[in-house]
Amino acid sequence: MKLWNEIDATKQLVGAGVVTLKKGEGRLLKSGGAWIFDNEIAEVSSGVKDGDIITLQDFDGFQLGYGFYNSASKIRVRMLARWEKDGITPQFLYERVRSAWEYRKKTVDTSSCRVIFSEADWVPGMVVDKYEDVLVVESLALGIDCLKEYLMAALLKVLEKDGIQIRGIFERSDAPVRKKEGMAPYKGWLWLRDEADNDVHVEICENGVKYLVDVENGQKTGFFLDQKYNRLAMQNYVKGARVLDCFTHMGTFALNAGRGGAKEVLGLDISEFAVEQARANAVRNGLDDVVKFQVADVLDELPKMEAAGRKFDVVILDPPAFTKSREATKRAIKGYREINMRGMKLVENGGILATCSCSHFMTEELFKKTIHEAATSVHKRLRQIEFRTQSPDHPILWSADESYYLKFLVFQVVDER
Repeated sequence: MKLWNEIDATKQLVGAGVVTLKKGEGRLLKSGGAWIFDNEIAEVSSGVKDGDIITLQDFDGFQLGYGFYNSASKIRVRMLARWEKDGITPQFLYERVRSAWEYRKKTVDTSSCRVIFSEADWVPGMVVDKYEDVLVVESLALGIDCLKEYLMAALLKVLEKDGIQIRGIFERSDAPVRKKEGMAPYKGWLWLRDEADNDVHVEICENGVKYLVDVENGQKTGFFLDQKYNRLAMQNYVKGARVLDCFTHMGTFALNAGRGGAKEVLGLDISEFAVEQARANAVRNGLDDVVKFQVADVLDELPKMEAAGRKFDVVILDPPAFTKSREATKRAIKGYREINMRGMKLVENGGILATCSCSHFMTEELFKKTIHEAATSVHKRLRQIEFRTQSPDHPILWSADESYYLKFLVFQVVDER
Protein backbone atom coordinates (compact mmCIF):
# COMPACT_ATOMS: atom_id res chain seq x y z
CA MET A 1 0.00 0.00 0.00
CA LYS A 2 1.31 3.46 -0.90
CA LEU A 3 1.58 6.16 1.75
CA TRP A 4 0.23 9.66 1.14
CA ASN A 5 3.58 11.18 0.17
CA GLU A 6 3.84 8.60 -2.63
CA ILE A 7 0.48 9.57 -4.17
CA ASP A 8 -0.21 12.21 -6.80
CA ALA A 9 -2.96 14.12 -4.98
CA THR A 10 -4.04 15.96 -8.15
CA LYS A 11 -4.60 12.86 -10.30
CA GLN A 12 -8.01 12.94 -11.99
CA LEU A 13 -10.00 9.81 -11.07
CA VAL A 14 -13.16 10.52 -13.08
CA GLY A 15 -13.27 8.57 -16.33
CA ALA A 16 -14.85 9.57 -19.61
CA GLY A 17 -17.97 7.46 -18.98
CA VAL A 18 -21.45 8.96 -18.70
CA VAL A 19 -24.58 7.39 -17.23
CA THR A 20 -27.91 8.91 -18.26
CA LEU A 21 -31.14 8.61 -16.27
CA LYS A 22 -34.56 7.87 -17.69
CA LYS A 23 -37.00 10.78 -17.74
CA GLY A 24 -38.68 11.10 -14.33
CA GLU A 25 -36.17 8.89 -12.54
CA GLY A 26 -33.59 9.75 -9.89
CA ARG A 27 -36.22 10.89 -7.39
CA LEU A 28 -34.33 9.38 -4.42
CA LEU A 29 -31.12 11.11 -5.51
CA LYS A 30 -32.83 14.45 -6.06
CA SER A 31 -34.37 14.31 -2.57
CA GLY A 32 -30.96 13.84 -0.96
CA GLY A 33 -30.22 10.14 -1.46
CA ALA A 34 -27.00 8.67 -2.84
CA TRP A 35 -28.06 5.66 -4.92
CA ILE A 36 -29.21 5.07 -8.49
CA PHE A 37 -30.85 1.69 -9.16
CA ASP A 38 -30.66 -0.46 -12.29
CA ASN A 39 -34.21 0.34 -13.42
CA GLU A 40 -33.58 4.11 -13.38
CA ILE A 41 -30.92 4.16 -16.09
CA ALA A 42 -31.60 4.93 -19.76
CA GLU A 43 -28.08 4.67 -21.15
CA VAL A 44 -24.47 3.90 -20.21
CA SER A 45 -21.84 5.25 -22.58
CA SER A 46 -19.49 2.79 -24.26
CA GLY A 47 -16.30 1.77 -22.52
CA VAL A 48 -17.59 2.12 -18.95
CA LYS A 49 -16.16 -0.63 -16.73
CA ASP A 50 -17.46 -1.80 -13.38
CA GLY A 51 -15.85 0.26 -10.62
CA ASP A 52 -15.27 3.32 -12.85
CA ILE A 53 -16.10 6.79 -11.57
CA ILE A 54 -18.60 8.17 -14.05
CA THR A 55 -20.46 11.43 -14.66
CA LEU A 56 -24.19 11.09 -13.95
CA GLN A 57 -26.59 13.16 -16.00
CA ASP A 58 -30.34 13.57 -16.15
CA PHE A 59 -32.36 12.62 -19.24
CA ASP A 60 -31.90 16.14 -20.64
CA GLY A 61 -28.11 16.19 -20.21
CA PHE A 62 -28.10 18.18 -16.94
CA GLN A 63 -25.10 17.02 -14.92
CA LEU A 64 -26.01 15.59 -11.50
CA GLY A 65 -22.57 14.70 -10.17
CA TYR A 66 -20.04 11.88 -9.95
CA GLY A 67 -20.42 8.33 -8.71
CA PHE A 68 -19.02 4.88 -9.27
CA TYR A 69 -20.73 2.36 -11.53
CA ASN A 70 -21.24 -1.40 -11.14
CA SER A 71 -23.37 -3.45 -13.53
CA ALA A 72 -23.22 -6.44 -11.14
CA SER A 73 -25.21 -4.59 -8.45
CA LYS A 74 -28.84 -3.50 -8.32
CA ILE A 75 -27.40 -0.23 -6.99
CA ARG A 76 -25.86 0.73 -10.33
CA VAL A 77 -24.39 4.05 -9.20
CA ARG A 78 -23.29 5.16 -5.72
CA MET A 79 -22.76 8.91 -5.65
CA LEU A 80 -19.49 10.43 -4.46
CA ALA A 81 -20.30 14.10 -5.06
CA ARG A 82 -23.24 16.10 -6.42
CA TRP A 83 -20.84 18.38 -8.18
CA GLU A 84 -17.17 19.17 -7.78
CA LYS A 85 -15.54 21.62 -10.18
CA ASP A 86 -12.18 19.82 -9.99
CA GLY A 87 -13.67 16.36 -10.41
CA ILE A 88 -12.64 13.55 -8.05
CA THR A 89 -8.97 13.48 -7.05
CA PRO A 90 -7.02 11.87 -4.19
CA GLN A 91 -7.02 15.32 -2.55
CA PHE A 92 -10.84 15.36 -2.71
CA LEU A 93 -10.87 11.98 -0.92
CA TYR A 94 -8.36 13.27 1.64
CA GLU A 95 -10.74 16.13 2.49
CA ARG A 96 -13.61 13.66 2.93
CA VAL A 97 -11.50 11.65 5.39
CA ARG A 98 -10.30 14.77 7.23
CA SER A 99 -13.88 16.03 7.56
CA ALA A 100 -15.03 12.66 8.98
CA TRP A 101 -12.23 12.69 11.57
CA GLU A 102 -12.86 16.30 12.59
CA TYR A 103 -16.53 15.42 13.17
CA ARG A 104 -15.53 12.52 15.48
CA LYS A 105 -13.19 14.76 17.48
CA LYS A 106 -16.14 17.04 18.22
CA THR A 107 -18.65 14.32 19.13
CA VAL A 108 -17.09 11.19 20.67
CA ASP A 109 -14.18 9.69 22.58
CA THR A 110 -11.86 8.87 19.68
CA SER A 111 -9.60 6.33 21.43
CA SER A 112 -11.80 3.70 19.77
CA CYS A 113 -14.54 4.81 17.42
CA ARG A 114 -16.00 4.51 13.94
CA VAL A 115 -14.01 6.89 11.75
CA ILE A 116 -15.91 6.42 8.47
CA PHE A 117 -19.55 5.35 8.24
CA SER A 118 -20.26 4.81 4.56
CA GLU A 119 -22.89 7.08 2.99
CA ALA A 120 -23.32 9.01 6.26
CA ASP A 121 -19.76 10.33 5.73
CA TRP A 122 -20.16 10.54 1.93
CA VAL A 123 -17.77 7.62 1.47
CA PRO A 124 -20.30 5.08 0.10
CA GLY A 125 -19.75 1.39 0.72
CA MET A 126 -16.92 1.73 3.22
CA VAL A 127 -16.70 1.45 7.01
CA VAL A 128 -13.55 2.11 9.03
CA ASP A 129 -13.26 1.51 12.78
CA LYS A 130 -10.35 2.60 14.96
CA TYR A 131 -9.36 0.39 17.88
CA GLU A 132 -6.62 2.33 19.66
CA ASP A 133 -3.69 1.96 17.21
CA VAL A 134 -5.33 -0.40 14.69
CA LEU A 135 -7.71 0.54 11.87
CA VAL A 136 -10.17 -2.03 10.57
CA VAL A 137 -11.69 -1.41 7.14
CA GLU A 138 -14.76 -3.05 5.62
CA SER A 139 -15.14 -2.40 1.89
CA LEU A 140 -18.50 -3.47 0.48
CA ALA A 141 -18.74 -1.77 -2.93
CA LEU A 142 -16.51 -2.30 -5.96
CA GLY A 143 -16.09 1.40 -6.72
CA ILE A 144 -14.93 2.31 -3.21
CA ASP A 145 -12.67 -0.75 -3.19
CA CYS A 146 -10.85 0.74 -6.20
CA LEU A 147 -10.25 3.89 -4.10
CA LYS A 148 -9.24 2.03 -0.94
CA GLU A 149 -5.52 2.75 -1.23
CA TYR A 150 -6.09 6.50 -1.48
CA LEU A 151 -8.52 6.50 1.45
CA MET A 152 -6.27 4.44 3.73
CA ALA A 153 -3.23 6.59 2.91
CA ALA A 154 -5.32 9.69 3.64
CA LEU A 155 -6.48 8.26 6.98
CA LEU A 156 -2.93 7.52 8.10
CA LYS A 157 -1.90 11.06 7.16
CA VAL A 158 -4.88 12.72 8.89
CA LEU A 159 -4.34 10.78 12.12
CA GLU A 160 -0.60 11.33 12.01
CA LYS A 161 -1.22 15.10 11.97
CA ASP A 162 -2.98 14.65 15.33
CA GLY A 163 -0.02 12.70 16.70
CA ILE A 164 -1.72 9.29 16.33
CA GLN A 165 0.55 6.58 15.02
CA ILE A 166 -1.37 3.63 13.63
CA ARG A 167 0.48 0.30 13.77
CA GLY A 168 -1.63 -1.47 11.18
CA ILE A 169 -4.69 -1.58 8.93
CA PHE A 170 -6.67 -4.83 8.91
CA GLU A 171 -9.34 -5.55 6.28
CA ARG A 172 -12.55 -7.34 7.29
CA SER A 173 -14.32 -7.38 3.93
CA ASP A 174 -15.77 -10.84 4.50
CA ALA A 175 -19.50 -9.97 4.57
CA PRO A 176 -21.71 -11.95 2.14
CA VAL A 177 -23.04 -8.69 0.64
CA ARG A 178 -19.74 -8.33 -1.28
CA LYS A 179 -20.92 -11.12 -3.57
CA LYS A 180 -23.79 -8.87 -4.71
CA GLU A 181 -21.13 -6.46 -5.97
CA GLY A 182 -19.32 -9.24 -7.83
CA MET A 183 -16.50 -9.23 -5.27
CA ALA A 184 -14.84 -12.09 -3.40
CA PRO A 185 -14.59 -11.87 0.40
CA TYR A 186 -11.23 -10.83 1.85
CA LYS A 187 -9.72 -10.81 5.32
CA GLY A 188 -6.15 -9.89 6.25
CA TRP A 189 -3.62 -7.14 6.93
CA LEU A 190 -3.53 -4.36 4.31
CA TRP A 191 -0.61 -2.55 5.88
CA LEU A 192 1.70 -2.85 8.89
CA ARG A 193 4.17 -0.30 10.16
CA ASP A 194 6.30 -3.23 11.35
CA GLU A 195 5.68 -6.60 9.66
CA ALA A 196 6.57 -8.39 12.90
CA ASP A 197 3.92 -6.45 14.87
CA ASN A 198 0.95 -8.37 13.48
CA ASP A 199 -1.04 -9.31 16.60
CA VAL A 200 -4.75 -9.23 15.72
CA HIS A 201 -5.73 -8.62 19.36
CA VAL A 202 -6.10 -5.04 20.61
CA GLU A 203 -6.96 -3.96 24.14
CA ILE A 204 -9.37 -1.02 24.22
CA CYS A 205 -10.99 0.89 27.08
CA GLU A 206 -14.57 2.17 26.72
CA ASN A 207 -16.54 3.83 29.52
CA GLY A 208 -13.80 2.69 31.89
CA VAL A 209 -14.25 -0.98 30.89
CA LYS A 210 -11.39 -2.86 29.24
CA TYR A 211 -11.94 -5.33 26.38
CA LEU A 212 -9.65 -7.44 24.23
CA VAL A 213 -10.83 -7.02 20.64
CA ASP A 214 -10.03 -9.70 18.05
CA VAL A 215 -10.07 -7.79 14.74
CA GLU A 216 -9.68 -10.97 12.71
CA ASN A 217 -12.34 -13.21 14.22
CA GLY A 218 -14.66 -10.90 16.18
CA GLN A 219 -18.12 -9.88 15.00
CA LYS A 220 -18.23 -7.34 12.13
CA THR A 221 -14.96 -5.39 12.46
CA GLY A 222 -14.24 -6.91 15.88
CA PHE A 223 -16.50 -5.03 18.30
CA PHE A 224 -19.85 -3.21 18.38
CA LEU A 225 -18.94 0.45 18.88
CA ASP A 226 -22.43 1.78 18.14
CA GLN A 227 -23.78 1.02 21.65
CA LYS A 228 -20.96 2.86 23.46
CA TYR A 229 -23.06 5.55 25.11
CA ASN A 230 -26.10 3.30 25.58
CA ARG A 231 -23.88 0.98 27.63
CA LEU A 232 -22.70 3.98 29.64
CA ALA A 233 -26.31 5.13 30.19
CA MET A 234 -27.21 1.75 31.71
CA GLN A 235 -24.67 2.33 34.49
CA ASN A 236 -27.23 4.81 35.92
CA TYR A 237 -29.86 2.11 36.55
CA VAL A 238 -27.98 -0.83 38.04
CA LYS A 239 -26.58 0.11 41.44
CA GLY A 240 -27.32 -2.78 43.83
CA ALA A 241 -29.41 -4.51 41.14
CA ARG A 242 -29.70 -8.06 39.85
CA VAL A 243 -29.11 -7.74 36.11
CA LEU A 244 -29.80 -10.08 33.19
CA ASP A 245 -27.98 -9.24 29.94
CA CYS A 246 -29.39 -11.19 26.99
CA PHE A 247 -27.33 -11.70 23.81
CA THR A 248 -24.33 -10.45 25.77
CA HIS A 249 -21.70 -11.13 23.06
CA MET A 250 -18.39 -9.98 24.63
CA GLY A 251 -20.18 -9.03 27.84
CA THR A 252 -20.39 -5.32 27.07
CA PHE A 253 -23.66 -4.38 28.80
CA ALA A 254 -22.99 -6.90 31.56
CA LEU A 255 -19.56 -5.43 32.33
CA ASN A 256 -20.94 -1.88 32.30
CA ALA A 257 -23.55 -3.08 34.79
CA GLY A 258 -20.78 -4.51 36.96
CA ARG A 259 -18.88 -1.24 36.77
CA GLY A 260 -22.09 0.63 37.62
CA GLY A 261 -22.39 -1.19 40.96
CA ALA A 262 -24.76 -4.07 40.20
CA LYS A 263 -25.06 -6.69 42.93
CA GLU A 264 -25.02 -9.60 40.50
CA VAL A 265 -25.03 -9.86 36.71
CA LEU A 266 -25.72 -12.78 34.38
CA GLY A 267 -24.93 -12.58 30.67
CA LEU A 268 -26.37 -15.07 28.17
CA ASP A 269 -25.12 -15.81 24.67
CA ILE A 270 -25.40 -18.79 22.33
CA SER A 271 -21.78 -18.45 21.16
CA GLU A 272 -19.18 -20.31 23.21
CA PHE A 273 -16.48 -18.16 21.62
CA ALA A 274 -18.25 -14.95 22.69
CA VAL A 275 -18.83 -16.23 26.24
CA GLU A 276 -15.16 -17.18 26.57
CA GLN A 277 -14.24 -13.64 25.52
CA ALA A 278 -16.78 -12.20 27.96
CA ARG A 279 -15.42 -14.23 30.87
CA ALA A 280 -11.86 -13.15 30.03
CA ASN A 281 -13.04 -9.52 29.91
CA ALA A 282 -14.67 -9.90 33.35
CA VAL A 283 -11.34 -11.10 34.74
CA ARG A 284 -9.53 -8.27 32.93
CA ASN A 285 -11.74 -5.77 34.76
CA GLY A 286 -11.70 -7.50 38.16
CA LEU A 287 -15.47 -8.10 37.90
CA ASP A 288 -15.57 -11.89 37.64
CA ASP A 289 -16.93 -12.24 41.18
CA VAL A 290 -20.03 -10.18 40.24
CA VAL A 291 -20.45 -10.68 36.48
CA LYS A 292 -21.05 -14.26 35.32
CA PHE A 293 -21.74 -15.66 31.86
CA GLN A 294 -23.59 -18.68 30.53
CA VAL A 295 -23.72 -20.29 27.09
CA ALA A 296 -27.42 -20.48 26.25
CA ASP A 297 -29.95 -19.88 23.50
CA VAL A 298 -31.77 -16.87 24.93
CA LEU A 299 -35.09 -17.80 23.31
CA ASP A 300 -34.96 -21.19 25.05
CA GLU A 301 -33.48 -20.00 28.34
CA LEU A 302 -35.92 -17.21 29.21
CA PRO A 303 -38.98 -19.48 29.40
CA LYS A 304 -36.98 -21.80 31.71
CA MET A 305 -36.14 -18.86 33.97
CA GLU A 306 -39.78 -17.82 34.01
CA ALA A 307 -40.89 -21.35 34.92
CA ALA A 308 -38.33 -21.38 37.75
CA GLY A 309 -39.75 -18.12 39.12
CA ARG A 310 -36.57 -16.11 38.57
CA LYS A 311 -36.77 -12.30 38.62
CA PHE A 312 -34.31 -9.49 37.89
CA ASP A 313 -34.25 -5.79 38.69
CA VAL A 314 -32.87 -4.97 35.25
CA VAL A 315 -33.23 -6.94 32.00
CA ILE A 316 -31.29 -5.92 28.89
CA LEU A 317 -32.27 -7.20 25.44
CA ASP A 318 -29.67 -6.56 22.72
CA PRO A 319 -30.49 -9.17 20.05
CA PRO A 320 -28.89 -9.44 16.61
CA ALA A 321 -30.92 -8.03 13.74
CA PHE A 322 -33.99 -10.25 13.36
CA THR A 323 -34.38 -8.91 9.82
CA LYS A 324 -31.90 -7.80 7.18
CA SER A 325 -34.49 -7.38 4.45
CA ARG A 326 -37.86 -5.70 4.05
CA GLU A 327 -39.40 -9.05 3.06
CA ALA A 328 -38.50 -10.65 6.41
CA THR A 329 -39.97 -7.84 8.54
CA LYS A 330 -43.18 -9.69 9.46
CA ARG A 331 -41.18 -12.62 10.83
CA ALA A 332 -38.93 -10.16 12.69
CA ILE A 333 -41.90 -8.48 14.37
CA LYS A 334 -42.91 -11.84 15.79
CA GLY A 335 -39.37 -12.38 17.09
CA TYR A 336 -39.11 -8.94 18.73
CA ARG A 337 -42.57 -9.33 20.27
CA GLU A 338 -41.69 -12.74 21.71
CA ILE A 339 -38.34 -11.69 23.17
CA ASN A 340 -39.83 -8.57 24.78
CA MET A 341 -42.73 -10.51 26.27
CA ARG A 342 -40.26 -12.96 27.80
CA GLY A 343 -38.02 -10.19 29.06
CA MET A 344 -40.87 -8.23 30.67
CA LYS A 345 -42.04 -11.31 32.58
CA LEU A 346 -38.63 -11.58 34.23
CA VAL A 347 -38.52 -7.95 35.41
CA GLU A 348 -39.50 -7.27 39.02
CA ASN A 349 -42.51 -4.98 39.38
CA GLY A 350 -41.08 -1.47 39.06
CA GLY A 351 -37.85 -2.77 37.54
CA ILE A 352 -36.08 -1.73 34.33
CA LEU A 353 -36.23 -3.12 30.80
CA ALA A 354 -33.74 -1.94 28.18
CA THR A 355 -34.56 -3.20 24.71
CA CYS A 356 -33.24 -2.46 21.24
CA SER A 357 -33.34 -3.26 17.54
CA CYS A 358 -30.37 -2.89 15.20
CA SER A 359 -32.25 -3.31 11.91
CA HIS A 360 -33.13 -0.24 9.87
CA PHE A 361 -36.04 -2.19 8.37
CA MET A 362 -37.53 -2.28 11.88
CA THR A 363 -38.48 1.38 11.94
CA GLU A 364 -38.79 3.38 15.16
CA GLU A 365 -42.58 3.49 14.82
CA LEU A 366 -42.85 -0.24 14.12
CA PHE A 367 -40.48 -1.16 16.97
CA LYS A 368 -42.41 0.91 19.51
CA LYS A 369 -45.69 -0.60 18.29
CA THR A 370 -44.26 -4.11 18.68
CA ILE A 371 -43.05 -3.43 22.24
CA HIS A 372 -46.45 -1.98 23.14
CA GLU A 373 -48.16 -5.12 21.83
CA ALA A 374 -45.76 -7.28 23.86
CA ALA A 375 -46.54 -5.32 27.04
CA THR A 376 -50.28 -5.59 26.46
CA SER A 377 -50.00 -9.36 25.92
CA VAL A 378 -48.28 -9.94 29.28
CA HIS A 379 -50.34 -7.34 31.21
CA LYS A 380 -47.49 -4.94 31.86
CA ARG A 381 -47.49 -1.15 31.77
CA LEU A 382 -44.44 0.67 30.49
CA ARG A 383 -43.10 4.04 31.58
CA GLN A 384 -40.54 5.26 29.06
CA ILE A 385 -37.40 6.60 30.69
CA GLU A 386 -35.15 7.10 27.66
CA PHE A 387 -35.12 6.74 23.92
CA ARG A 388 -31.66 6.53 22.40
CA THR A 389 -30.04 5.71 19.06
CA GLN A 390 -26.57 4.80 17.86
CA SER A 391 -23.42 6.56 19.04
CA PRO A 392 -22.65 9.84 17.18
CA ASP A 393 -19.68 8.25 15.41
CA HIS A 394 -22.37 6.31 13.50
CA PRO A 395 -24.14 9.49 12.30
CA ILE A 396 -27.68 9.40 11.01
CA LEU A 397 -27.79 11.14 7.64
CA TRP A 398 -31.24 12.44 6.85
CA SER A 399 -32.29 11.25 3.39
CA ALA A 400 -30.15 8.10 3.81
CA ASP A 401 -32.61 5.87 5.69
CA GLU A 402 -30.15 2.98 5.93
CA SER A 403 -27.89 5.08 8.20
CA TYR A 404 -30.56 5.07 10.95
CA TYR A 405 -30.77 1.55 12.29
CA LEU A 406 -30.32 1.39 16.09
CA LYS A 407 -33.29 2.04 18.38
CA PHE A 408 -32.69 1.73 22.14
CA LEU A 409 -35.46 2.15 24.70
CA VAL A 410 -35.34 2.09 28.50
CA PHE A 411 -38.59 1.50 30.42
CA GLN A 412 -39.83 1.01 33.93
CA VAL A 413 -42.03 -2.10 33.88
CA VAL A 414 -45.10 -2.01 36.12
CA ASP A 415 -47.69 -4.74 36.68
CA GLU A 416 -51.22 -3.88 35.53
CA ARG A 417 -53.50 -2.81 38.41
